[in-house]
Amino acid sequence: MSVVEIAVVDAELAALYNGPGTESAPAYERVKQLIVSQINAGRWQEGDQLPSENQLVGALGLSRMTINRALRELSAEGLVVRLMGVGTFVAATKTASPLFEVKNIADEIQQRGHRHRTEVVYVREEDADPANAFIRDSIRGKVFHSLMIHYEDDTPIQLEDRFVNPAEAPGYLEQDFTQQTPNHYLSVEAPLTRGEHVVEAILASPEECRLLHIERTEPCLMIRRRTWSSRGLVSAARLVHPGSRNRLEGTFGTG
Repeated sequence: MSVVEIAVVDAELAALYNGPGTESAPAYERVKQLIVSQINAGRWQEGDQLPSENQLVGALGLSRMTINRALRELSAEGLVVRLMGVGTFVAATKTASPLFEVKNIADEIQQRGHRHRTEVVYVREEDADPANAFIRDSIRGKVFHSLMIHYEDDTPIQLEDRFVNPAEAPGYLEQDFTQQTPNHYLSVEAPLTRGEHVVEAILASPEECRLLHIERTEPCLMIRRRTWSSRGLVSAARLVHPGSRNRLEGTFGTG
């Protein structure tokens, strides 16, 4: 998908923000309305890069916190995709269904004509860590925690560190994840209605490097992904990909 950076002057952004009928809405909602209106009108299209947070702050005279809240909520709603350190992009959407497409890594590998297998490090129940901001506001008490490595043929290409809400998938601990992926199981047990992800460049921990069979200096791409059903948070996963073995591409939106 080609990326086009949207060129729009500050005065135009300000005029859109101050359009008729918006005065009574909170500032962050008005920012959301501005962006949604341009997407719905076809002016900002799938894959286009939105004006930067800095430009929106300067053009609209709002705080960075307000702009960030608007973009964060639009990301959770599947209208934009935010890439850490890169920017915010119009998400790919299909209006026929509210289901978010989260691809199964086993299917992706098999579509490339290769063999997928999973090495399970552990699947266990533990106390939810109140310091874990990834799940703190959604899962309390006990949480299911799994760590596994996905292989393409004989090469490890993804470390999957996942927290699962026991209320959404009570049978998670009993599954054989060498036979099916957590993605497949959860998509059946708790069908997804929305999701969000953030992509970062990182250096993996020493233990993660050992599990992925990479050097400590190997750059990695990490996706932090959370998915919800109609009832609440289903899972929060941290997916680590060695940079030399992976290229992330595709879309994350309604499907």
